[in-house]
Amino acid sequence: MNRPEPIVPGPGQESVWDYPRPAIAEPTTAHILIEHRGKRIAETRRAVRVLETSHPPQYYIPPDDIASGILEPAPGKSLCEWKGQARYWSVVVGGERLDRVGWSYPDPAPGFRLLTDHVAFYAAPFDRITLDGEPVEPQPGEFYGGWVTSKVVGPFKGVPGSRFW
Repeated sequence: MNRPEPIVPGPGQESVWDYPRPAIAEPTTAHILIEHRGKRIAETRRAVRVLETSHPPQYYIPPDDIASGILEPAPGKSLCEWKGQARYWSVVVGGERLDRVGWSYPDPAPGFRLLTDHVAFYAAPFDRITLDGEPVEPQPGEFYGGWVTSKVVGPFKGVPGSRFW
């Protein structure tokens, strides 16, 4: 399929079609808050965001900014052509287990060392995720972990027919 026509960004917005390929990682001071079942899962202003053409940003949270004792290793691994081999995490909170809702890179590829042991989370499983106070929507598709807010425009990878973008 051919690349779709990008949405023109408005004031204060970024187009995911202006993001680089290959992907990059950069620090951000955006305020991230993840809550589930009334418990704070993570809160930070020290995340790393990953930008890649056609994808909304992914946010990786430093381990010190994730609630203690809620992460458990989950089975499976995956390979990102840019970042390297990922491991998966489950979150246990309030007697509920959310399987494979986070991932991290214990030994990321050069250029992505900022991500070492930081954890990214899928948006859909949690009751509430906000980015600078704005609720986050999950990137379309089951596999992708980007966070959609009003500050990014697409179309986004993950919608039907986007496999070969």
